[in-house]
Amino acid sequence: MKIKEPFHEGELQVQKKAGEEAIAQRNGVVIANEILRGGLPFIRQQPMVVLGSVDELGSVWASILTGDRGFMDADEHSLELNLTRVDKNPEDPFWTNIKTDRRLGVLVIDLGTRRRLRINGEVSAYDQEKIQLSVIESYPNCPKYIQRRHVLGTFPAKSSPPTKPQNGTSLTADQQRFITQADTFFIASLHPQRGIDASHRGGNPGFISILNEKKIRIPDYSGNSLFNTLGNLTSDPRAGLIFLDFDRGRTLQLVGHGEIQWDQEDSANKTGGTKRFWNFAIERWLELDLPRPLEWEFLDSSPFNP
Repeated sequence: MKIKEPFHEGELQVQKKAGEEAIAQRNGVVIANEILRGGLPFIRQQPMVVLGSVDELGSVWASILTGDRGFMDADEHSLELNLTRVDKNPEDPFWTNIKTDRRLGVLVIDLGTRRRLRINGEVSAYDQEKIQLSVIESYPNCPKYIQRRHVLGTFPAKSSPPTKPQNGTSLTADQQRFITQADTFFIASLHPQRGIDASHRGGNPGFISILNEKKIRIPDYSGNSLFNTLGNLTSDPRAGLIFLDFDRGRTLQLVGHGEIQWDQEDSANKTGGTKRFWNFAIERWLELDLPRPLEWEFLDSSPFNP
């Protein structure tokens, strides 16, 4: 069923400032309080999901979970993760976060087909075998800015022990290089009353700028005009980012705050004409190995990338 008032005050404010209120109202009809039936087979086929959660300090984290195809199941009103078929790294804050804060943002995405589905809700059950999510809202997103990658399978189990988790508060030189070479990352953001969103961001390598060891800058391209992420950042700047090293099977999670930059000088056309950027101030970072990383084949970049 469609949601009568799909947008909160932050989203409405950004839509108005961008001059895209009418487009947002038209596109907002896709936001429903249930998963459309056509999305159910898609969910069951995916070996990866992006999750947004909040820790006991109130920081927002984005996490990536992988597993056997079929580890996710759903009906119109609930999503279930079968933890017996999931590759779990207990060092990821996600596993502690959902014990203290039941809000969860979910992005089910297939990079190979550029299809994605957002599901936001609350954890209704959690034990050693499953996580069950009650759906509050769900909607598909457009395929823009997704670089196509095909999952070939999973890497063989490592003969050497996994690299120890690393953490810090300022980006290292290697991390800065990795971020500037990235063409894909994911972001979790939240609204205090409406819950958590998990979303995708992409562009050509170099689209992210390093301002300093504690701040990065991301262009905001033209999208579906809903402005879910920027709307959340307007209402509450807390956010979490995650970068996936597709070659090494390692993730870099960033925790901090986002700030929108309007009407910026953009002679290099980094924003594709919007002149919008957002800065992300880093408070903490965490580097982890995925327990059983997927093996990816790069296919092509999005034709929409500026």
